[in-house]
Parts: sequence; structure tokens; C-alpha cells
Amino acid sequence: MRTQQQSTQVRADGLRPFAGVRLVRTVLRTGHLVAFGALYGGHVYDVPRPELHAALGWTVATGAALMGLELYRTPVWLWQIRGLATLMKIALVAAVALWWDARVALLTLAIVIGGVSSHMPGKYRYYSVKDRRVIGGSESG
Repeated sequence: MRTQQQSTQVRADGLRPFAGVRLVRTVLRTGHLVAFGALYGGHVYDVPRPELHAALGWTVATGAALMGLELYRTPVWLWQIRGLATLMKIALVAAVALWWDARVALLTLAIVIGGVSSHMPGKYRYYSVKDRRVIGGSESG
């Protein structure tokens, strides 16, 4: 039986253990894709702003939860290409408020960055710009 202290220790690969991380990531990512899909479609089809608030709220909430999970497990995530790509996507979604007429282009660019960064080889995805080397990449979940 593991003690509380053992369950929060950082592993040799730098990851903090998190029971059920694969399931939690899958549920959050699926909810995030559904919410963002509704938000994106709403903008593409020019749905009135008030009707998009729920989709925006769920997109932000699930995205924040995913980001929080990654930062908890490995704080270096923020400096890796995958974390920096997330920050770029957040900036693009936030930019919609400033450049409303360019909203579909901004959101499309966020999708492109997400697709590319999620499927690039680990040697790029796990590269830390702060440490100037690949950190991690062997994690499961």
C-alpha cells in the first residue's frame, strides 16, 4: 500500500504520478474538442455572440483543466514546444475579442497549430526551449 508521500513523489523521468491520467486526459480532450468544435462552427456560420458563450466557457474550462494537468505532472511542459503551442492557441482564441472580423482565420490557425503540435515527432514536441534539449517524451497517457 502506497502512502500519501509516495504517491506525490516525482518519478525518475520527472513526471509526477497521477492515477488514471490516461482516462482523465481522454475525457478532457474529448470535451475540449466538442466544445471548440461548437465554438468554431458557430463562428463559421455566424451564430450570434450570446449563443456562443456556453461553447466558449466549456472550451476555456476544459482547456484550463488540460493545461493544469500537464503543469502538475511536469512543470517543464510550459517550456516545451507542446506547451508553447498551447499558449499560442490561447492567444489566438483571445485575439478574437480584439479582431472579430478575423475570428474564423484566427480560430482556424489555432486548429492548425493544435493539429501540427499534437502529431509532430517527440524530438520536437518535447523539446524545451528553456533547457535547449528534449525532456521527457516517454510518458504514457
